[in-house]
Amino acid sequence: MGHALCICSPGTVIIDNKRYLFIQKLGEGGFSYVDLVEGLHDGHFYALKRILCHEQQDVEEAQREADMHHLFNHPNILHLVAYCLKERGTKHEAWLLLPYLKRGTLWNEIERLKDKGNFLTEDEILQLLLGICRGLEAIHAQGYAHRDLKPTNILLGDEGQPVLMDLGSMKQARIHVESSRQALALQDWAAQRCTISYRAPELFSVQSHCVIDERTDVWSLGCVLYAMMFGEGPYDMVFQKGDSVALAVQNQLSIPQSPRHSSALRQLLASMMTVDPLQRPYIPFLLSQLEALQPPTPGQHTTQI
Repeated sequence: MGHALCICSPGTVIIDNKRYLFIQKLGEGGFSYVDLVEGLHDGHFYALKRILCHEQQDVEEAQREADMHHLFNHPNILHLVAYCLKERGTKHEAWLLLPYLKRGTLWNEIERLKDKGNFLTEDEILQLLLGICRGLEAIHAQGYAHRDLKPTNILLGDEGQPVLMDLGSMKQARIHVESSRQALALQDWAAQRCTISYRAPELFSVQSHCVIDERTDVWSLGCVLYAMMFGEGPYDMVFQKGDSVALAVQNQLSIPQSPRHSSALRQLLASMMTVDPLQRPYIPFLLSQLEALQPPTPGQHTTQI
């Protein structure tokens, strides 16, 4: 991890004593920008995420996001190449240098197919789901939960493998809520950091005495699976129409019938979208189910499910 950064000449920066050339802007959010840069030392492309830090808390949160990346060396979790802090007068910018995956996000792929009137096949869905679950398994094994899983936070590698990104909302997996004040604070945090149409029901109205655990990610995973199956999240239209997502998620999801999907896949989705978090499965159980559903390798005999 590096802290020295300087702007050398127009369009270039140095991070960890390596020079990078600005190519183009890739996107921006409320307080962050993502640029495409080229490493002049190796010719590789990288995504440079710049987070605007208006106060010390912002600096600490950016540092924490970098620290979360450093916890993992996993093919389904985005690797952090370098991190540094840049002073801008009285304010700072936190810079995270990340690999650039040219295929974009899972959402880009879903929309690309939808524009052609197509959807991911069940075999493709199962492969993607398996990789996403393996990434979540690694996160949960460290005692954390992602808390903002959605198709735009899942990149696709060169081989089509899913790679989880945006670890800025990661929080300890198991939270013991012991007062109404703590419940309200967690609810407010979730409202700011967990995307509304992928947010688990228990985070909309946090109870005064309860335990919130990593199964919030399982609900979000169910929403991602639904988007892969049907081209949009189950609550995207509810949100877009201005209706109450908080109310909608309290009712068991009705899954549309489609000849594209097996009953086993539909059952897997239904288990993830269980409203009561205590009845929702953990990732290891889902992985065991998924591994049994994987398509056979060529030449392997199988029985139809």
